[in-house]
Order: sequence, then structure tokens, then C-alpha cells
Amino acid sequence: MIRVPRRLLSMSGGLGPLFDRVLVRTLESTQQTHRGYRSKAHQGEASNASGRGGTRSNIGDKKILPEYAVSNKADRNAALNKIKPREIEPESNIYGALGEEISGKKLDKSQMIAKLNEFYQLPSVRELAKSHFIEDKLFGKVFISFRRYCYKSDSLPPELHIKFCDIIDGHGHVSDLFPFFLSHARAAYPHLECYEELRKISDLGKPDTWYPLARAKQRKVIFHCGPTNSGKTYHAMNRFMNSKSGIYCGPLKLLAVEIFHKANDNNTPCDLVTGEERRLANADGYTKATHVSCTVEMTQLTEPVEVVVIDEIQMIRDPGRGWAWTRALLGIPADEVHLCGEEAALDLVKRILMPTGDMLEVIRYNRLTPLVIEDKPLMDLKNVRSGDCIVCFTKDSVYNVSMELEKLGHQVAVVYGTLPPGAKLAQCRKFNLLEECKVMVATDAIGMGLNLSIGRIIFYSLMKTTNDEKGNRSQEYLTTSQCLQIAGRAGRYKTAHETGYVTTFRPEDLRSLREIMSRGVQSIERAGLHPTAEQIELFAFHLPHLSLTDLIELFIDLCEFDDSAYFICDLENFKLLANTIEHINIPLRARFTFCCAPINVKFPFSVAMFTKFVRQFSIGEPVTAGWVRRNINWPCKPPKNLEELTHLETVFDVFELYLWLSYRFPDIFPEPDEVRLLQAELDEIIFSGVSQIVSLIRAKTRASLPRNNNQDRQRRTQQKP
Repeated sequence: MIRVPRRLLSMSGGLGPLFDRVLVRTLESTQQTHRGYRSKAHQGEASNASGRGGTRSNIGDKKILPEYAVSNKADRNAALNKIKPREIEPESNIYGALGEEISGKKLDKSQMIAKLNEFYQLPSVRELAKSHFIEDKLFGKVFISFRRYCYKSDSLPPELHIKFCDIIDGHGHVSDLFPFFLSHARAAYPHLECYEELRKISDLGKPDTWYPLARAKQRKVIFHCGPTNSGKTYHAMNRFMNSKSGIYCGPLKLLAVEIFHKANDNNTPCDLVTGEERRLANADGYTKATHVSCTVEMTQLTEPVEVVVIDEIQMIRDPGRGWAWTRALLGIPADEVHLCGEEAALDLVKRILMPTGDMLEVIRYNRLTPLVIEDKPLMDLKNVRSGDCIVCFTKDSVYNVSMELEKLGHQVAVVYGTLPPGAKLAQCRKFNLLEECKVMVATDAIGMGLNLSIGRIIFYSLMKTTNDEKGNRSQEYLTTSQCLQIAGRAGRYKTAHETGYVTTFRPEDLRSLREIMSRGVQSIERAGLHPTAEQIELFAFHLPHLSLTDLIELFIDLCEFDDSAYFICDLENFKLLANTIEHINIPLRARFTFCCAPINVKFPFSVAMFTKFVRQFSIGEPVTAGWVRRNINWPCKPPKNLEELTHLETVFDVFELYLWLSYRFPDIFPEPDEVRLLQAELDEIIFSGVSQIVSLIRAKTRASLPRNNNQDRQRRTQQKP
């Protein structure tokens, strides 16, 4: 209740419009706002306000909470607690003595603090706060800020001043402060005011409903499941080649390029679309072909097609890229959707497709050639034979094994993940075609996308560094799926090695290998999801003061989804890039796009060039091929050691980044053709370096040896005249 002194009522005409506006605002904001809150807060504990009597009923009943607030997960509350508040500065003397004149009383700040402390102690107030998403930890933070604001302000807003006076005089209850407390909380933490909207935006509970074009079709899904070298992809691709229109979605650029060439050689006009490259089959350079071969992230969802082939569907579980397979599976508007991959994905695919109404057909395949686990381990590199591939899981192991093999007189082909695609293919051709080079040393990069005539796979180790869904790294044994994928590369159908063999280097690993490969492949439980740029933009509309990293973290913590079937893909690299360019002023959509760029954040040079690209974008300066040459110190020289080879691979990645950006921001990155020529030249330099890898390893070894000071002194003495 607001009490206005009679003397002020009588002189209201003298105060004129100012008094009218303040009084009306005071009455409306206090009484109308209270209407919704007092009915709950005043059901609380027995009154402790002086001069007030009676009892109050307990408001601990959770029925007053919104349904979703009761069921919220604990980590969502933690997310809200992590948000940095806006600083609410105490008021200077902007209200003057208006509150004092209206109430007829000067506010005693010691009494005010006492009443605030009573407010803080009320369980009913805390329950009411929770219904507005202010949990206990956040409640304490807001209260400290609110109390500081009240105490430090030279003059409080008139309505708050009047309310304190009423409570101190016994004409109000401390719970009447709640609307002011809530307003302060929303000013400090703006997400509280739009929490319901944020929850709706971040609702990932029904991903099947995101793709109306696909849902408008009665799709037939054919799952071609089987092990490596079973012919499953061959049969799916036959349907692709003979369709009126189609899309091939591959896990690697190498595979997309291979299908592009095969389709066009088969007189099936096919375009190529990857993150870094576009090639049109039609000679005019403008008309789209009926078929497209693309990397899975580049799949278009807007044009209906007859057939789509989604390769390596088991990668739907990939911690970083799984979202792209989920999107393709649910979103492509095709009459027929052909899935190729491990049977481990079958149960998950059934669950994901259940709400869509799509028909599912399963075709199982057996391996076309035998795969035999040998009785003995290799034990010594002297025991390698023609057609062997030794699989390592670190680049250092690849280097060391390669050096030892060349000491034994073997020419070695080398393949690892960061090697550019052209150099990988050249190394594969070297292994497949040259009689003098019949031994390969590789990482698990050979697991897909490369056609190799391998007779025997030798696991140098069974331990691999893995990343989980949250980005945590650990050393773990290979899974059955990983072992079968890699071992299955031995004994390819219609090659010189129609029986595949597999063994280990160490005796102690052979028993483990047998055990791992004898297990049934564990079913894939969950598929990846990823926030879209549109969703993050909507978050930013409601919370414009938050950085992109904070928006992403808040989105992840607030989003709701079926965690029995889905997970949120790892966004650590995204957030690292967002933090790196946070100080650069660019629009949010562009910032989001830059942070999706394919860049290895482990290499400082790549991150530095990425930052330079963003800075050029921010000032509107085109990044020409000449600019790139100057900033990478072109021309690049052949590498003299492993460090220089690694740097050249990083420069290659910078070229890839430029090409990727040229399709998103063509005005700022206008010379992709010139950069592609530089990249081709660098690819040859890197291939030449890898071909001389043993000499590079020796150069590294010499550089790491301790220097002999006595020999150095003798050498300098001999050189003196």
C-alpha cells in the first residue's frame, strides 16, 4: 500500500506534471507489479514486520513453479550462474528528495539494511526467485548487488523509497521488495527476462521436425551394412549412377573427388562441392548437373532428388562431425536414401527415423575376401614383406618406423592425417604401382578414402589418443569397430592380395587384438547435434552484451534434447577461435562463420593467419594472393628437417582456409584460383619432402644430439691459419 502525505496531495497542483508522472508511475509499477507477486510471496512465513500480525501459509509447494523449471537439469542452473553480470551502478542524486517528499520520511539506511537482511532470510522469497530461474547461488549474487545498490545510492527511485518506508513503518512486508529485487536481477542478468524464449530457441528435442521438405516425402531408406571390403558402397553407387538425380555425401574430400571423377567417366554428369572447391561438370560453367558429389557438411537440403548416398553412416557418432550425418540423414528430401556403413549404426538409425514415417530396408553384406589373424606377431622390422602396412597412432612412431625400415633397405610410402590430399594420393600410387616400394607406414588415415593394395596390416600399437563428446583426451585401446575398419584394408577384392592378414608388432598385443576383433561391434547409441547460426543469432538478439563464446556455452547448457539418442558435438575448437577474435569488430553471423572454418588450432601459425584474415575482413580490405604470399614468406623452400615439413603442412592448411573463406566471403577473398596454384606447387614440395623423410628424420636427430665442446674446439683450432 502506498501512502502519500496529505501535504503533498494538497500541493500536487504546484508540482504539476512532474508529480503526476511520478505518482502514476509509482502507483502502476508498484501496485500492478505486486499483483502477481504478493499473492505468492504473502502466502509465506509468519510476519516479522513490526506492527503486523497474523500468520501466513507456506509457499514451499512447487506447484507455483513453471513445469519446465521443476524439471530443469542441474547443469542448466550452473550455466546461469556462470554468466557474468552487468554492473548496476548506484544512483547519484538524480531523483533528488522526491521519494522523501512523497513519503514524508527520510530513509534510515541502517533500518533499510536490516529489512533487506530479513528479506534475504525468507525461504518463501527464495522459492519465488526459483520460479523466475534465480537459483540459490545466483540469488546470493543478486542480493549482494541489490543491497549494495540500495545502500550506496544517494537517492533511491521514489517507488522503492516509499516501499522501504512502508515496510519500516509496519505497513508492508519485506516480501513486498521482491518486484524491485527481480527488476534488479533482470537488469544485472538480462537472460532472466527472456529465459522462456531462450529455452524455446535452444530446444533440440525434435530434430526430425526441422526439415519440412524431407518430411513432406515418403522416403525409402536402404541401409547397406557390412564390414570393409564387402561391396556395400558399390551397390549403393550403382543406384546413384543410374538415377535421374542424386547426391553422394562422403566423409572426406578425397572420396568426394573420386566419386566426381567416376560419375563423369560413367557419363553421369556430376558436380563437385566441398568446403574448399566447386567444380561443375557442364562445359558452360554455370548449369548445374543432375548429380552432386560432396563432403557431408556441404549437403544441400533445399532441392528434391531421386537418390542420395550417405557414406560411412557410423560417423554419426563422431564427437566433432557427427552433426553433419544427422542433418543429412534427417534432412535430405530424396525419394531413396542409401546409407552405407557398419551395422553398429542400425539400431540408432531405426530410433532416429521412427518419428519420420520413412520406410527402412536393411541389406546385409559379407566380406568378399577372407581376413586372417596371424598366429605370430611381427616382433622385428626385419620380418616385413611386400604388401605390408604398419599402422601407428602418432607421427613420431611413423617417422621412427620409417627410418628403421629404410635402414633395412626398404623404400617406404608414408601416409598420415595432416598430409595434404595430393601428397597422400601420390604416396598411395607409389605403394600400389612401384615394385621397389612395397611397404607402407601409416596412421589410421588409411581407414577410409584411399584405395590400397595391402596384403597385411601390422598394428604397431593398439593404444590411441581419443577425444570424447566433451573434448577430453585419453589413451585407450582401439575399439572393435576401429580394429575392423583398419584391419579390413588388407586383402582388397580384385587386387594381388585377395586374402587379408592382420597381426601386431608386439607379442603382448596379439592376444589383445584377437580378443578385440572377436567381440561383437558395440551398437552406436547417440548421434551428434550442433547449434545453427540462426539459433545463436536469436540468442544474441536477446543477449546482445554476451560474447560468441558465452552465447555458445549458454546455448549448450540450456538446450534440451533426447540424450538417449543425441549428444551435442564438441565445440572446443569453435570456442577457442571465438575467443581469439573476440576483440575484432565484425557482425555476429560473420564471426560464427569464421569460427566454423576448418583450421587446426594446435598450430600457432594457422591461428595467427586466421586472425589476420579476420582483421582484413573487419576493415574491408581484400585478401589477395599477393597479400597471402607476403604473409607466408613465399616461395616456400624444400624442407630440411621435420619441423620445416610440419610448417609447410601448416601453410598448406592456410591455403585451404583461404579457399574455404573464398566461397563464404568472395569480396574479401577474391583470388581462389591464384591461391589454388600456389597450393598445388606447395603440394609437390611437401610430397618431395615426404619422399625424403628419412633424411629429414636424421637431420632432426643430429640437431637434438648434445654438442661435443672438445670436438668443436679442435675443429676451430684446425681451421685457424
